[in-house]
Amino acid sequence: QVQLVESGGGLVQAGGSLRLSCAASIRILAINVMGWYRQAPGKQRELVARITSAGNTNYADSVKGRFTISRDNTKNTVYLQMNSLKPEDTAVYYCNADSSWATDWGRGTQVTVSS
Repeated sequence: QVQLVESGGGLVQAGGSLRLSCAASIRILAINVMGWYRQAPGKQRELVARITSAGNTNYADSVKGRFTISRDNTKNTVYLQMNSLKPEDTAVYYCNADSSWATDWGRGTQVTVSS
């Protein structure tokens, strides 16, 4: 099982920025895909962005051009840089690790964007 710890959430005004971090307990190069998901109250969890071990990325249409996912293999950490935040980005953001042996989740970090 991979332990994932998210950090960096908080309260920000619309138009502002936040950077989320996800620290993994193992070498992230061993993980096929790492991603960020979010869940707003009353809504299903949805994919925000993900990055493969080869560095390929994809994003939800709603965040393209505003969010950037990246990874630092030396720190076993994945980041989500969020710019031009909107109130509709308000949610709990979860880190996900999709390995060949399991799928693991972090506990989440709250992001609140005020208008």
